[in-house]
Amino acid sequence: MQAVSSLYEQVNTEVGHITQWLVSFSLSSIPDLVALLIYMVLVPILVFFFLKDREVLLGAISRLLPPQRPMMLQIWHEVNLQCANYVRGKALEILIVGGTTYVAFKLLGVPYAALLSLLIGLSVVIPYIGAAVVTIPVAVIALFAFGWGSHFIWVMVIYGVIQALDGNVLVPVLFSEVNNLHPVVIIISVLFFGGIWGLWGVFFAIPLATMLKAVFSAWPVKGPLPSTTSGQV
Repeated sequence: MQAVSSLYEQVNTEVGHITQWLVSFSLSSIPDLVALLIYMVLVPILVFFFLKDREVLLGAISRLLPPQRPMMLQIWHEVNLQCANYVRGKALEILIVGGTTYVAFKLLGVPYAALLSLLIGLSVVIPYIGAAVVTIPVAVIALFAFGWGSHFIWVMVIYGVIQALDGNVLVPVLFSEVNNLHPVVIIISVLFFGGIWGLWGVFFAIPLATMLKAVFSAWPVKGPLPSTTSGQV
């Protein structure tokens, strides 16, 4: 009887601690939840008006700029073209990687093949980091489903081959003519912008790097200084 009473008191204590943690967690997450709801409402409205009154907004901004702006126009056109092609290329990459992964996992009998293929397809949006993060659920589900054996190894090998083909074949084919960014530049951009703006910086790292590349490409470069001869000052 004493053991049951002691167990009951211990359970009550643990339930009290868990309840206190849940209450404190819910209270601390209220501002983040409110901010998320605000963004979910305001961002679609902003996108709607940006698309609806695009010419009016661009005309109002252009009146504030100097009339002669060839470098700005060059940067704008290049960034607009490259960002549009980048979005189209990423959408096509998500479809190809996700579809290929779904077919491969379905043939191998991996549970939750549709969910995993969706995660793997979306992981290509964040280069390198997304592939590293999504490897964990793939390995965990394959390990629980098949155990440590040849089937698990085959699943991980096929997953590694898909990631390798995506990074070394598909991405260069889709983006080499559009962004023309070296992998070192992409990694530095992810680290730099991610360190400044967190997850949003990682998400927009490649478009921001593309914009900086367009600025540097359009920036006027002075030629070499004329060499002086012996009879000139």
